[in-house]
Amino acid sequence: LSWSLLREQGAVTALTLTPSAVNKIKQLLKDKPEQGGVKVGVRSRGYNGLSYTLEYTKAKGDSDEEVVQDRVRVFIEKKAQLTLLGIEMDYFVFNNPNIKGTCGCGESFNI
Repeated sequence: LSWSLLREQGAVTALTLTPSAVNKIKQLLKDKPEQGGVKVGVRSRGYNGLSYTLEYTKAKGDSDEEVVQDRVRVFIEKKAQLTLLGIEMDYFVFNNPNIKGTCGCGESFNI
């Protein structure tokens, strides 16, 4: 299954941003006008297997999913799309209902 197909069928909501996250991203991008938004991904790391990544990006990648909220653009890497289904991003806390466990230090999680 693909992220786009699940969203089209109403099976999942896109990543949502809290007002705090929207404001912080706007503030960060204000100082970097050449950047088009931020990209969210996951990487193998830590005791539980995965951790979130967040970086500036100039444009949407070919396989990225784009979420626009309050004029803030967030791109989700293809390999992270199913991992991040239905999460809420706060400044900068990811409230992911799919997580089955986390490590003691909170840097990694598993699904």
